[in-house]
Parts: sequence; C-alpha cells; structure tokens
Amino acid sequence: MGPKKQKNMSLRFNAISNISKESEAGVSKPSTKITGIFGESVFTLKTAREFLSDEAYKSLVTSIRGGKKIDRSVASQIANGIRAWAESKGVTHFTHWFQPLTGTTAEKHDSFFTLKSDGTAIEEFDAAALIQQEPDASSFPSGGLRATFEARGYTAWDPSSPAFIIETGDGKTLCIPTIFVAYTGESLDYKAPLLKSVEALNKAAVDVCNYFDKNVSKVTVTLGWEQEYFVIDEALATARPDLIQCGRTVFGAAPAKGQQLEDHYFGSIPERVYAFMRDYEQEAYKLGIPLRTRHNEVAPAQFECAPIFEEVNIAVDHNTLLMDVMSRVAKRHKLVVLLHEKPFAGINGSGKHNNWSMATDTGVNLLAPGKTPKTNLMFLTFFVNTIKAVHDYADILRAAIASAPNDFRLGANEAPPAIISVFVGQYLSKVLSDVESRVGNKFDEQDEAILKLDLHRSIPELMLDNTDRNRTSPFAFTGNKFEFRAVGSSANCGISMTVLNTIVADTLKQFKTDVDALIEKGDKKEIAIMHVIQKYIVESKKVLFEGDGYSEEWHHEAERRGLPNLKTTPIALDAMLSEKSQKLFASNGVYSHTELEARHEIELEKYIKKVQIEARVMGDLAINHILPAAIKYQNELLKNINGLKEAGLPESSYKSQLAILTEISNHMQIIHAKVHDMVEARKIANNIENTRTKAIAYESQVKSAYFDEIRYHVDKLEHLVDDEFWTLPKYRELLFLR
Repeated sequence: MGPKKQKNMSLRFNAISNISKESEAGVSKPSTKITGIFGESVFTLKTAREFLSDEAYKSLVTSIRGGKKIDRSVASQIANGIRAWAESKGVTHFTHWFQPLTGTTAEKHDSFFTLKSDGTAIEEFDAAALIQQEPDASSFPSGGLRATFEARGYTAWDPSSPAFIIETGDGKTLCIPTIFVAYTGESLDYKAPLLKSVEALNKAAVDVCNYFDKNVSKVTVTLGWEQEYFVIDEALATARPDLIQCGRTVFGAAPAKGQQLEDHYFGSIPERVYAFMRDYEQEAYKLGIPLRTRHNEVAPAQFECAPIFEEVNIAVDHNTLLMDVMSRVAKRHKLVVLLHEKPFAGINGSGKHNNWSMATDTGVNLLAPGKTPKTNLMFLTFFVNTIKAVHDYADILRAAIASAPNDFRLGANEAPPAIISVFVGQYLSKVLSDVESRVGNKFDEQDEAILKLDLHRSIPELMLDNTDRNRTSPFAFTGNKFEFRAVGSSANCGISMTVLNTIVADTLKQFKTDVDALIEKGDKKEIAIMHVIQKYIVESKKVLFEGDGYSEEWHHEAERRGLPNLKTTPIALDAMLSEKSQKLFASNGVYSHTELEARHEIELEKYIKKVQIEARVMGDLAINHILPAAIKYQNELLKNINGLKEAGLPESSYKSQLAILTEISNHMQIIHAKVHDMVEARKIANNIENTRTKAIAYESQVKSAYFDEIRYHVDKLEHLVDDEFWTLPKYRELLFLR
C-alpha cells in the first residue's frame, strides 16, 4: 500500500491494527465482596444515623417514608451532616443533579468554599444550597414555557432519593437528586411528574386495597429495568462520523456473519468487555445501584445488565445514572457504549425492559396470586385493572415510548410492534375466560367456585414460571409483574413509568367508583368486586394477544379489533394532546394542559432535530467519504482497462472490469441525485412553521423518502469498491473486533 493510500486509510486501518494492543489499563481491583463497597458513595440512612442529630435523622426518615416536608431549620442540620460526610470522602464541590427533558442528566458544580464578609475563607453548605438552586430554565427544552428573557427555573431537593458522590478522574462531587421546575411552577424534567404519578397511584391503590385489608396504608411502585447496549472499540467508532454524531450507523453493508448462528446470546463474555463490565459494576455498587445480572445479548457486540427491583423513583435515578457511568467508564478501556435503539441495521436493536409491579406496606406484591381467597381476589383486581388501563390508554402508552431512534426498533424482528397489546399466558387467559363466561349470570353468595378464586387449582404454584415468555409482546405478564418491553434503550424510564402509573391510578379510581355504586345498591362487597372485574374483562379483552406480534396476520387482526397502530413518532405523539389525555393527567395531578403541550412540542422538536442531523450526516458521508472512495477505485479500474487496451488485448479480457465500472457508476449517480433531492426536501421542511407538520414532513418527505434508498446504494458500493479505498470501518470490524 502506497504512502498516499495509507494516509487515506489511517483512521480505519490504524484502528484495526491497534485493537490487539489495547489493555485493561484503568481497571479497578474489585472488592472480594460486593457488600464491602455497596453504597459507600451514597448518603444512606445508615450513614445519616452517624452524621445527623436524632432530630435531623427522624425528620429525614419521616420525609422519605411519609412524604412530609422537612423544616428549614432541620434542613440546615441535614446539610451540615451531608457536607461533613462528603468532606470525609474528599469532596470539594456539590451539584443539584437533575433530569431535564434533553434525555440526559444535568449538573452545575459549586464549591463548599466561600468567603465571609471579613474575608475569612470557610467551607459551607447550608439549607438553602441543599434545598434549592437556580439553573437557567430557558437553556433547557421547555416547549415554549420559558423564553430566553424568562430564564428563571429552580431545582428542588428530592429527599426520597439519597445524595451520592460521583468520582470523575481524581475529582469527587456531591450530587443532590432534584426536580426541575419553571419559575411559574411547571415541571421541566422527568422526575417531578414521576413523583406525582407515584402519589396518584399510591392513593388510588390504597383505596382499593382497603376492600381486602384495612391495614394497608401505602402502596409502593417497584421497577426492575433491563438495560441493553452495544460495546465497540473507541478507535473504530471514532472513524465513523455517524456513530459519533448520531449514535448509529446510517450506512453499512451486512457482514457475511451476523447473528444468524445464534452463538452470541449468553455466550462467553469477551475478556476486554468483561474487564469493562467489572469496572462499571464496581462504580455502580459504590453508588448503591444493585446490579445483579450481566450477559451477552443476541446481536454480536450487544450486552445486557439488570438490577434487583427498587422503588420506581430510585430505580429511574439509578438507570439514568448508570448510563452516564457506563459511558464514562468505557473511555478508560478505550471502548464506546452505544445506547441507541438501532445502531446497526439487520441485527437486533436494544431496549430497556421495564418490569413493573406494586407492593403494599404490609408486604404483599399486588401482582402475585396469594394463598387465600381474599388475596387471590385482590390479585385479580389489580391484574385486571392493569389490563383495562393498558386497553383504555394504549395510545398514550405508545406516545410515552415514541422517539426517532425507537422508531427504527419497534416492529423490527427483535422488538415488540408499535401495536400495544398484553400477553398474560394460557393459565391466566383461562382464568379471565372463566370469569368472562359468566356474563348474564348473577354472582351470588352460593357461587363459591368463582368467589373463592382458587387460582392454584388451575395455575401451577410456581407463578414465576407458569407462562411461556412472549418476546413479541410490548406488555407482558411474567409471573408477578408486568414487563413493558417496548421502552427504548436510550430513553429515560421516567416518562413511560409516569404514564403507566397514571393510567393504572385512573383505572383504579374508576374501579372503586363502580364497586361502591354496586355496594350502595345492595351487593355484597365481594359480589360487587366480581361484577366489576367481569365487566372490565369484557371491555378490555381485545387488547389481549397471545400470538406472534411480528406476524402480518396480527397487524390485520389488530386493525380488525380497532387497536391503534401508530408506527411513527410524529403521529404517536398526538395522543399526548387528546381530550382523554388532558383529562387523565389533570384529574390525577400529574400534568397540566400547559405541561402536556410543552412536552408534545419538545418531543416533536427532538424528533425533527435528530432526523435533521442524520440527514446531514448521510449527505456528508455520501459526498465526502463514499463517492470519493468510489471515484478512486473507478480510476484504478480505468487504468487497468486502458492498460489492457494498450497491450492489444481483446475486450473480453476486461469485460468484468467494465461491468464493475458501470455498476459503480450507476450507484454513484443515484446516490448523488438522491442526496441532492434529500437536501432540497429538508429545505422545504425547514420552512414549515407548525412543529407537528414539520415533524411529519421530516418523517415522510426526508426520512422515509430517502434514508433507505440512499443507504441501499451506498451499501451496494461497499461490496464493489476495493476494501483498501473504503474509509469507514465495516460491520465485520465494528461488531467482531474488540
């Protein structure tokens, strides 16, 4: 290879040649026991007991467990205790850590250092600094709630999520989890609405639980997320501008070997990735993130981790924090973590399965069948109400997972379709059918077979394994919880959990109203409950589906049933502004109409910008990387052909070269023309003022009209052009070299 060609190839080929030289530098030695480091960087209640007075400790516990506000005078004691603990760990700065609607986290660091009026230098962290800070609200997405000249916004301490210390290099920062609200009170983050939805569900669920157990005074929402991600070599990623700017490859021909041998799933973890896993797990354990599982996923270079279940607010914080930790730790290993839902075409994308349930303060999982008739009836109540909620608000649940990257994944043959349906398994399907079949029959006190609900006569006792898994279902019951499988891997869990909590809360409120109405008419409580359960089963059964969600038949069947099939984000987001949605969120105190409009605007703008960036990257790569490489190879072919001609050889001796030359030229002409047309389509879309109309134009006139076609011809060129001229690392390198 000549020096000029070597220079052109340096990024790609240098990355490939250097992969074998990468070491495990930067890996911390793991503790012999996880319990030895777990939570050491978290201001836990155990730590609080050591650093706080009795008064401050009791106030903090009451706030966390009872949701009561902390008095400012006591907050000063708590702030001093947190500072003393943080300083004992070598911390010099603090920040309010929050989750704005960018989809990432945000932090502004301030030091404990300050000067008193007489010039004395001291370390200080008072109640005001703990409770509230003032970031620029107009610099974050606000959907029009905050203009540039209306910049004021506030972060406010969330005591239910413990403070923690982040280590970045040699620096340590105290992070205070907070909500983020506008000066006028509207929420500008994921956490504030989530907390409101948790309280709405708590109240509604307690009211229904009291039918069965008057001792229940609190219901907690629990979440266990499963985080899928890809890991690739940093140098290879750097040589792909699309990965750096879009998080996914906009071009790339399928390698000879992909995932068809099914040999990666649960396979031996590559040593370099294993070192990275151990390192980020150690960071996670220090931060109190209870990771339990790690393994290879289906696609090459794809992996997964999952924690033990936690309260939903803390689980969302931990997942958001972990994504930051993983990306940061990967750099130590000269790796890159890809959290995009579909970084590579033709192989599985990544999701974030949200395993959701509810638990009482009496120790009962409301989605686990019990041992007595009363607890079985309570299980059936919450089980059916959840199904009814998904049925009634399927479009809003779909809107909660809508995003440009998730559109690439949903409906592909490794992820649930955009049609929201519920899988419950054959045993519970039979239970629901048995109850439904009594339509027209009146339950009475002699109807012991139904009222006692001896579920274990028809359902095996090992509830966790009593149903097969359905990977094609977006919302599946898995023994003692529901698994919302359609959430995207890069998403903040907060939005989907906020919607799920709210729709279940609203359904439970209606359930109580319906049951109370029958009781007032003279029905016994159990009889009234059974009648309403039966009614809800009948009304929501069309959302139940046990078959293959990938099949074309299901799409036709779903349409026949009247289930929404909202395939693209701009259309799916419409559900956020429906009259039904406004009533749902306002009546449960989660979102105001103004907040919904703002979020709708923000999500549309994010969609537009992401598609716009991808279109620009595609144009840049096609014109500045792909076509020049093809032209250089054309020149080589022409030299060869002309040389053979000058040697007097017949045309048959260079017939193949001519055919390749012609094929390359044809693809090049189409690529150039389509890129030009795509740029013009973008210009037209950019002149549209209405955000929704612009988003639809970007989806239909830019993305759908050009992305796949341009990619097709680029990927064809990849197979034709001399490998030494191709500047972009190929799939075989990205997915298999590490």
